[in-house]
Amino acid sequence: MTIQTRRERERAERRRLIVTAARELAEAEGWDAVTTRRLAAEIEYSQPVLYSHFKGKGAIMAAVAVEGCAELAVEMRRAREAAPGTRAALAAVAETYTSFARRRPALYDAMFTHLVDLPFATPEAPAALQEAFGQLLAVVTPVTAPEEEPGLVAETFWAALHGLATLMRSGRLPEPAHARRLRLLVDRFAKAGDE
Repeated sequence: MTIQTRRERERAERRRLIVTAARELAEAEGWDAVTTRRLAAEIEYSQPVLYSHFKGKGAIMAAVAVEGCAELAVEMRRAREAAPGTRAALAAVAETYTSFARRRPALYDAMFTHLVDLPFATPEAPAALQEAFGQLLAVVTPVTAPEEEPGLVAETFWAALHGLATLMRSGRLPEPAHARRLRLLVDRFAKAGDE
């Protein structure tokens, strides 16, 4: 192994360590607890080392968001592909999305609530963001009417899921009716595709 290869590997490992530490700290104590000073102490590197990898907390959160989108995309793809039909796929993706938001609140916040410097809904969006949205697009395309744009239908489905997840997490929508809300949402989208 060349010195350059070893340095690149060590740099990638440090970057991974920073992102992992940020995720763990955010999940344990919230994003307010994630500071470059605190991360430097957690990973036992100096703050300048952190800044050699990321411009600041926002850039770290963006890296966390990209990872989260990749993980969400994998979960939604599995759910969609395992479903026995269109309506079942819509329901499976809806449940997977909202379950992800519930299980990983700090990660979800980095992905979709906090302001991060990531391009969404553009060709410049990172591949992981495109893949996550692609799973939503794949699940709604079969129920999209010919005169509708599948991308807009996917954005609307996503917005509804995000709204449900966010309102439920904040206690504004009671948890016991969650399954009924998801059924209602899926029914509305599936019926729109039947027309």
